[in-house]
Amino acid sequence: MAQSGVNPRCSSEKVVAAMTQMLEPLPDDWRFYGELEIAPTLAGALEAFGAAGYHGTSVRDIAGRVGLTVPALYYHHGNKEGMLVELLVGSVQHLDRRTRQAVQEAGDDPAARFSNFVECVALYMAHRRGLAFLDAETRALSPRNRRAYAKVRKQLEDLLRLIVEQGVATGQFRVTHPDDTVRALLGMLQAIPTWYDPAGLLSPTELASRYVQIARQAVGAITEPALG
Repeated sequence: MAQSGVNPRCSSEKVVAAMTQMLEPLPDDWRFYGELEIAPTLAGALEAFGAAGYHGTSVRDIAGRVGLTVPALYYHHGNKEGMLVELLVGSVQHLDRRTRQAVQEAGDDPAARFSNFVECVALYMAHRRGLAFLDAETRALSPRNRRAYAKVRKQLEDLLRLIVEQGVATGQFRVTHPDDTVRALLGMLQAIPTWYDPAGLLSPTELASRYVQIARQAVGAITEPALG
C-alpha cells in the first residue's frame, strides 16, 4: 500500500537514477572549502543522522528541524532512505569530481597525480566529516541503492588503482600488490572522520600533508613532489 503523502516519483529506489547533480557546488580550487551549501531539508537530515544515527532518526524528527510537515518532506524526498541516498550519492559524486579535478591539475606525472589524489580525499574527509561519516549507514540502504552508491564510489577506487599502476609502470612506485594497496589506502583515508577533531592539533591541511607522506611510503614512491 502506498504511504500517505509520498510522491511515487520520488521513491527511494528512484532517487539515484534521478540524481544528475552533485550535493554541493564544485569550487574552482579543489583545496577550497567553505560552508556546506546543501538544501535545508538535506542539511536537517544530515544533522539528525549525525546526532542519532539513521535508525534513531524519524522523518518527523527531520521535519521538525526544518519546519516542514511530514507529507511535505515525503513529497520532496520520497522517504527517509531517499534523503540518505541523496546525501550519500551526492557526496561521493562531489568527491569524485573534486578528486578528478585535483588529479587533472597534476598533469601526467603519476607521483604528482597520486599525491593530489590522496591530499584531495584527506581534505574532504576532514572538512566534510559529517557527510563522510554517513558511509557507515550504507547498511541501511536497499540492495539497489547500495549498489548504485557503491558504483559511484568504485570510480574513485578505479582512478587510484590506475594511478598506482601508472606509477609502477614508470618505475616511480614499488608496489607488489596494487589492488590490496589501493584498498588499504582508501580504508586509511575513509577512517579519518571516525577520529579527526577539527578543534585538535592538526588543521585539515596539515592532516592531508601527513597522509600524503604516509601514502607515498606505502607505494614506495621514489620522488618527493611539493604540495600546493
